Amino acid sequence: MFKQINKYWWCQLLGWSAYFLINVFFALSVYRKTSPDAAYYLNLVIFVLFGFIATHLFRRLIHRFAWVNYNFENQILLFIGLMTGSGLVSYIGYYFFGIYLLHLSDTPIQVGIVGSFLITTIWWFLYFIWHYIERNRRSQVDQLKLEATVKELELKTIKAQLNPHFIFNALNSIRALVDENPQRARTAITELSNILRSSMQTEKAETVSLENELNIVKDYLALEHIRFEERLNVRYEIDPDTLELQVPPMMLQTLVENAIKHGISRIIRGGSVYINSSLKGMQHVITIENTGQIIENNMNGHGFGLQSTRQRLSLLFGSRASFDIRNKDEQTVEATVVMPLL
Repeated sequence: MFKQINKYWWCQLLGWSAYFLINVFFALSVYRKTSPDAAYYLNLVIFVLFGFIATHLFRRLIHRFAWVNYNFENQILLFIGLMTGSGLVSYIGYYFFGIYLLHLSDTPIQVGIVGSFLITTIWWFLYFIWHYIERNRRSQVDQLKLEATVKELELKTIKAQLNPHFIFNALNSIRALVDENPQRARTAITELSNILRSSMQTEKAETVSLENELNIVKDYLALEHIRFEERLNVRYEIDPDTLELQVPPMMLQTLVENAIKHGISRIIRGGSVYINSSLKGMQHVITIENTGQIIENNMNGHGFGLQSTRQRLSLLFGSRASFDIRNKDEQTVEATVVMPLL
């Protein structure tokens, strides 16, 4: 039963009850009324009752006019009007029943009105503060929901761009094998099928385990090894503790593809790709090194695959993650991804 009572009614009941008890406490202790008579209690009950009625009626009135949409200046005027109106209604009801009809008190009218204005001012001040805090809280929640929706849409857009980008590159690799070696081309198609199957399984996920991502990378490199043969050497150094850590799907594959396309494929003698995953403090560090050099301006960290890597890291981890690609020495390019431990 109590769960069905909303916050407003709880505040009304508890607030006016507290006012009643505070007055009784002062009557018994501060003013040393050792035994307030029945008239005192009845007089107090009537005052509380009409204060309750007045504030509730004016609250219902302003809700009909959507007062929360008013600007600050109009809300100040509304506050003054509510304080004055509810104070007068409260005192008129109390005066008519408590003083005029029942003669329960001889308090001067000026004192009674000031008392009514004071209590209704406090009531409306607390009411406005409550709604101000509640609007701010809801605004923050709505903002977080909006940011989450935008992030999800951006991630889906990037994924939608990544998959065709990868497929076209893979098909170009297979096309080069069709005339040269049909058997190898068939093997390459099988490898591509495995990659696409794994990619589809992780399509809806924002992150996947590094182990799953490595499986895609290994299939991709197996496909590329058919084309490059002995010109491509791959070396892994993976900390077992990092295999279950979460990474953006297709991120590692995109960086390895970038190393092959812009590094190994441009060198006649070929080269090597080194993939390292390790823990450094509270960070997961992935390093990809490949033979080659960053020379062209359009590849100085601004290719599509590299941009998508930065965007996804930013969307998922914010400033806690980073990505950097540079010439490590005269023969090697190094790409480094740093992510926080989830």
